[in-house]
Amino acid sequence: MQLCIICKVRSWQIRTFLKPFSDVLWRNGLNVIETRGLTKIYENRLVALNTVTIDIAQGTVLGLIGPNGAGKSTALMLFLGMQTATAGSISVFGQPMSLASGDLRKRIGFLPQTGAYPPDMTPITYLDQVGMLFGIPKQLRKQRIAALLHATDMLQASAQRIDHLSSGQRTRMGIAAALINDPELLLLDEPTVGLDPEGRSYTLSLIKDLKRRGRTIILATHILPDADQVCDRVAVLNHGKLVYHGTVADMKQIAYHNTVDIMVDGTDIPSALQSLAMQFKNVEFDQSGHETIRVSFGNRAGDFAGELGVILGELSRHELVLRSVRQVGELEDALIQRLGEDRMRGFARGLDEEVTLIDLLNPQTGADA
Repeated sequence: MQLCIICKVRSWQIRTFLKPFSDVLWRNGLNVIETRGLTKIYENRLVALNTVTIDIAQGTVLGLIGPNGAGKSTALMLFLGMQTATAGSISVFGQPMSLASGDLRKRIGFLPQTGAYPPDMTPITYLDQVGMLFGIPKQLRKQRIAALLHATDMLQASAQRIDHLSSGQRTRMGIAAALINDPELLLLDEPTVGLDPEGRSYTLSLIKDLKRRGRTIILATHILPDADQVCDRVAVLNHGKLVYHGTVADMKQIAYHNTVDIMVDGTDIPSALQSLAMQFKNVEFDQSGHETIRVSFGNRAGDFAGELGVILGELSRHELVLRSVRQVGELEDALIQRLGEDRMRGFARGLDEEVTLIDLLNPQTGADA
């Protein structure tokens, strides 16, 4: 059954009539990706990925986050079957993924972090070539190219040479190319890097729309607000180790439990804090900056909304003007804390892992001993 996509450029709505991709597979509830002890060690003994075990369910938008060199791009390459694992296993759509898994790769869309595009082609000719490589019939290619140029806001630039496009336009063209095969799984490596605010907003809106359509998306990014906007779950990599995998909400709670920042105008903050501390024995109050009061209710049951109302009233009584109330627990706060905890455990973990890594590099050592 042919795919028909109708796009509304301004609202970024994409209506799809999809052929049933692996209906039996999804009805059985299998994960799109499963890894067990997945490890990648390069020839220079750089451990890019270290015994990563993770399950990614169909329809999930997963944020793969971590500092530079954490192993995010290596993980995507292994998910795509473009590199061979040193140890461990990986399955995609319920089948082992390897360099020989061409049929599986046809069901995946991929946006590399730095795409090397033919400079003398146009977006139209480039997308047509990508579609040909996937074996998409000519008439269906035309339909998809037209729809994707609309969806990525590339119609006006569709006839320009690629080397004349801005970095944002090249990124949007790359996203269109990643969608040309109507993939069940979409791997995006830093899709918003280099985009202006408008282009970034367009890209995130497109990801949200694909999410609503049930696509499984893995978004590797160091821009944490982007992951916060579009992801259901996050996986945090640090020095190749998976140090956290769970929901975005739970990740935030790692850093702060039931905490808010209250921004106020006024000079009587110390007096107000002293009064509040006397009234609320189970609540912590700290002045964070000149105009911010951090209120921590702690990890306990209680009527936090009611208590917050009383606190705001007390601040008003001290002639402090309320500017804003913000729930604390941003994804960046949680990431920093999680990476800090991982570093604290690093020495002990390194001792435990040294033998494991040597065994992986020299598998005959143990047999000869």
